[in-house]
Amino acid sequence: MNLRRDVFQAIADPTRRAILLLVASQSMTAGTIAANFDTARPTVSKHLQILTECELLNKAQNGREIFYQLNPQKMKEIADFIEPFRQMWDDRFNKLEAVMKAYQPKP
Repeated sequence: MNLRRDVFQAIADPTRRAILLLVASQSMTAGTIAANFDTARPTVSKHLQILTECELLNKAQNGREIFYQLNPQKMKEIADFIEPFRQMWDDRFNKLEAVMKAYQPKP
């Protein structure tokens, strides 16, 4: 069965989010990534497969090793989707702050 993966399904898992944080600063091999988790290596490999299918990670082969690196374009798509919500909450908190300042007693 061929499943179509969605980036939001991929980042819903805390282990996959942790993997994204790990490779955000430098590319890593699957073994290096797996060494940071207390789960079996095949489990981490499955997470890497999902992140790669969603194009959140890119693979680059260097000799016998495969390095995983963050795909900034796909991360930007997530950020662009979230931005209107962030702006909405910023506006709401700014309005709340203005109301709270209006009700503070003057010294």
